[in-house]
Amino acid sequence: MISRAEAMQHIQAVASLTDTESVPLQDGVGRVLSAPIIASHPPPPARMSAMAGYAVRRADAELGRPRNVLGEAAAGHPFGGTVEPGQSVRVFTGSVIPAGADHVVIQEDAARTGDVIEITDTQSPPRHIRAAGIDFSKGEALIASGTRLGPRHLSICASANHAALNVVRQPCVALLANGDELKPPGSELGPGEIIASNEYSLAALVEAWGGRVINLGIAPDDPNEIRRRIESAAEADLFVPVGGASVGDHDHMKSVFADLGFAPGFAKVAVRPGKPTWMSQSADQRRLALPGNPASAVVCAHLFLKPLIHQMLGISDPAAQRMARLTKPLSANGARESYLRGHISQSETGALQVTPADNQDSSLLSPIITANALIHRPIDAPALAPGDPVTCVLLD
Repeated sequence: MISRAEAMQHIQAVASLTDTESVPLQDGVGRVLSAPIIASHPPPPARMSAMAGYAVRRADAELGRPRNVLGEAAAGHPFGGTVEPGQSVRVFTGSVIPAGADHVVIQEDAARTGDVIEITDTQSPPRHIRAAGIDFSKGEALIASGTRLGPRHLSICASANHAALNVVRQPCVALLANGDELKPPGSELGPGEIIASNEYSLAALVEAWGGRVINLGIAPDDPNEIRRRIESAAEADLFVPVGGASVGDHDHMKSVFADLGFAPGFAKVAVRPGKPTWMSQSADQRRLALPGNPASAVVCAHLFLKPLIHQMLGISDPAAQRMARLTKPLSANGARESYLRGHISQSETGALQVTPADNQDSSLLSPIITANALIHRPIDAPALAPGDPVTCVLLD
């Protein structure tokens, strides 16, 4: 049994994926760039009006002086001529500023009669014009390779004129639940049977973290059937067996993977919940097995599966941590690191506080409903009282 820190060393040693692909811009959220986003042009590509009004020469834009209106420059339809002294061009927000003009008289400061305007208010120094390339320059690197794209990145990619994006291929993650007692939701339960729940939350987490899921369903406690399921997903980069990893007579998952030639990485981790977490790999595939108890599976997915997927994607995304003060006492911890489900909130003074779930049994899912953090308890940590600070790993 190894420590969590040692388990993380195994995960960090896993090579990143090298395959890349091109995806449409609209499919870029959640994907990891394999090449930087380079601007193909400077936005805006020309001087643009920031307001609706009249483009003029500021040097002769005097209060009360009439000016001829030569025409207009609607957005997307530039005016072809040049503004001379005593002249103006009607412009709108987003219009190209015509040659010769260096100022926009906003329409509230102009009275128009036919093709003549009169400036009705004293003008400031030249303004209301956005310079060409004010946002970024042609050839500028805007988003670095290795960035995981969020919604805010897509407008930048679009503005840089990228209709498609070069991204790292998503890791293909095969999920396999195991146990004769497991039945899918909606089943009529017989004696000793329970509803399988892990695959639904784990599949959603894998996709949220950047992977693509192959759900291999529920395998019975039959080595031949387990092997058949594994071999049916040969394209998987990562197998995530759930359950069947203990030392009982009907726990076959480890032995089947060993028979298939997977070298062990680690067999147990000194964490609570989640001691049965184990890892192995072959030349081109990895295995990260999670415990079958629902809380253990979810907790260990956050602790080990998320960083493994991100390692494969080539991104560094350390778990977000916060210090918070306990609202309840905690007993002393034992010989394994513990991660307690808890809920972080703000106190009346605005400080972060965390409330541990009343029941931390690893078979319970109900504490996950309100949990938004894992309270980290080091090995042999002493008992704590309300108000004592603890380190929390954020789940959301």
